[in-house]
Amino acid sequence: MTRIDFYILEDKGLDAAYRFACRLSLRALDNAMPVHIQVADSEEAETLDAMMWDYPRHRMLPHKVLGVETPGSGDAPIHIAFGEPIHETGLLINLAPKIADFFGRFDRLAEILVEDTKVLGREHYKFYRDRGYPLHHHDIKHWDT
Repeated sequence: MTRIDFYILEDKGLDAAYRFACRLSLRALDNAMPVHIQVADSEEAETLDAMMWDYPRHRMLPHKVLGVETPGSGDAPIHIAFGEPIHETGLLINLAPKIADFFGRFDRLAEILVEDTKVLGREHYKFYRDRGYPLHHHDIKHWDT
C-alpha cells in the first residue's frame, strides 16, 4: 500500500512547494528511487523544469518533462508531467490540485502544502484517510535556509 506523506511548509506561495519538491527529488535520487512530479499544466511543468536546471545551486537534477523532447534528457530518473506517468514505482510528488488517479502505483506519495493550498490539502487528506492509506504528517520549518 502506498505510504502518503504530507509536508506542511510555513511558506505561503507555490514557489516554495516547487523548491521543496526539488529537495525531495534530490533525496529520492540519493536513495535510487525514481520520481514522478505531477503538476496541473504545462506552465507549472516549465516552472519546475527551470528550477531543476539549477538545483542544488550550480548543479542540476536529472529530469525531463514528459511530452517534451529535451536534448540529453534520455531516461532521466525524475519526470515532470501533467498526465500519465511512465514510472510505476518510486515517489510520486503531487503538486496538482487534484488527486492523481494513479497514485496507488507508487511506493510513496508526497503532498506538499503551503498556506495557499492548505484547504485543498485537507480534502486530499480526508480522501486518503477514508480509504485507509497510511498517512504521515510533517511540519516543516526553516527548511530553506
